Amino acid sequence: MSTDSSELQPLRHRPARHASPVPAAPPPVPHNSNWRAVRARSWTGPHRDLRLLRRACRRQRRVAAFVALGYFAVFLTLTVAYPSVMTAPAVGGLPTGLCLALVQLPVTWLAVLFYEFTARRHVDPLARRVRHQTPHSSDERAEP
Repeated sequence: MSTDSSELQPLRHRPARHASPVPAAPPPVPHNSNWRAVRARSWTGPHRDLRLLRRACRRQRRVAAFVALGYFAVFLTLTVAYPSVMTAPAVGGLPTGLCLALVQLPVTWLAVLFYEFTARRHVDPLARRVRHQTPHSSDERAEP
């Protein structure tokens, strides 16, 4: 048997600090309008560059990860599904599986180089723009 008395008395709901005392009514929706028109985001404004920066970082991570991990997954799939192909002799008498395994290192390096190239070309300028638009915390402290 539990000695916790909180189970017997339900807690009163307390609104959050940021909640308004009167619930806000949803905006009126015309009957023949498209629902996307009501919820459309403004792609201009102070947070546009931040959204673009997040999107660029996500795209960059995904592409680099899919290149490196995709090649590794293909290598493992070939090893499991077609072991006869992987043991067949290839260049210089080495097995095909060993040649593909040795190619994994350059593929990973290419993914890293691609990641750095796209970071310098697309992500870093966006990060600089966001950094210049936001006030620095040291600037705020220096102006009392």
